[in-house]
Amino acid sequence: MSQPLLDILLAIDWSDIGLATLETLTMVGGSLVFTVIFGLPLGVLLFLTGPRQPLAHARLYGFLSLLVNLLRSMPFVILLILLIPFTVALVGTSIGVPGAIPPLVVGATPFFARLVENVLREVDRGIIEASQSMGASLSQTIFGAVLPEAFPGLLAAVTVTAITLVSYAAMSGVIGGGGLGDLAIRFGYQRFQTDVMVVTVTTLLVLVQLLQVFGDRLVHRFTHN
Repeated sequence: MSQPLLDILLAIDWSDIGLATLETLTMVGGSLVFTVIFGLPLGVLLFLTGPRQPLAHARLYGFLSLLVNLLRSMPFVILLILLIPFTVALVGTSIGVPGAIPPLVVGATPFFARLVENVLREVDRGIIEASQSMGASLSQTIFGAVLPEAFPGLLAAVTVTAITLVSYAAMSGVIGGGGLGDLAIRFGYQRFQTDVMVVTVTTLLVLVQLLQVFGDRLVHRFTHN
């Protein structure tokens, strides 16, 4: 290792990097839980009310689809700013980890719901028809046949959403959301500390790779079992 590179690494406050990484993981983990809690039912409802589905309802599906598309198409930075009053009313602050989680959930839930809808559409219709022919109710068909069959695909959707949340969490640094994004903006950008910027970006890339590898292994395991 060259001396200049060693000097750069020694000059970095690694405790700040570690704390920012922990904050990013907290934001991603916390928001992912609520995204799945809210997004999975929404995705199932989109699937059920879609064309040629058990609860097909053109108006309801059109409304839900429009709402999901509007939220998905809005730039996350703008969404962060628009949701500041809501976030403050909900958690008492718009900054730090607590202030970042509500907009992360609002931004990721429609994205995850659309992924869920697409995954469920890939399930063989014969499974639904066979379940219904045996007298299963709609809820029994969904929870006993469709969701278990789609489980590997849902795991893949969760993985994609988690990676998206890493990107969103980094962007939340624009409004003081904490984590690696906040560190990159305060030190790497505003104070022109290129070394901090490089380390934070590298750490984010490593997090994304780890999430992808872990998610792929889970999908592979449940696909073969």
